[in-house]
Amino acid sequence: MNLTPITPSRLLALIALSGIGMLAFGLYLQHVVGLNPCPMCIVQRYALIGVVLVAAVGWRLRGWGLAVSGLLLALVAGFGGFTAARQSWLQWYPPEVVTCGRDFYGMVENFPINRAIPMIFKGSGDCTKVDWTFLGGSIANWSFVCFVVFGLLGLCVAVKAVKNR
Repeated sequence: MNLTPITPSRLLALIALSGIGMLAFGLYLQHVVGLNPCPMCIVQRYALIGVVLVAAVGWRLRGWGLAVSGLLLALVAGFGGFTAARQSWLQWYPPEVVTCGRDFYGMVENFPINRAIPMIFKGSGDCTKVDWTFLGGSIANWSFVCFVVFGLLGLCVAVKAVKNR
C-alpha cells in the first residue's frame, strides 16, 4: 500500500473541488428545495467562488506562486468566514428590526426593472431566518466551518510551499 503525503498542489485541487461541490449544493437548495438566499448568503457564495478560483489557479503554480495562492486563499476564506460568522450571530441574536433584504415580489412590484434586477442579484429573504439545518447547525454555521477549514488549509499550503522552496 503506497501512502504518499498530499502535496500542496493536490490540496488546492481538493479545495477547489470541495468548493464546487458546496456551490452546487447551494444551487440545489435554492432551485430544487426552494430556499431563497439572503444578501449575506450571496456574499458567501461570492467568497466561495473566490476560494475556488484561487485554489484552481494555485493548483497549477509552483514555488512562490503556490505560497502566494495559499495566502490569498486564506484571505478570501477569512472574508467568507467573517460574513458567515456575522450571519450566525444574527441568527442566534436577531435584531428587533430586520433590515437585511427585500422579498423578490416586493422588489419587482415596487421598483422599475432597471433597479429591480440588481436587487435580485443581491438576494432576498431574511438573514436571521434559519431555513435548513444539519446536525443542529444552520447553513451559515456550516459555511463558517468550511471557510475556517479552507483558510487553515490555505495557510498550510503557503507554509509547505515556503519550506519546499
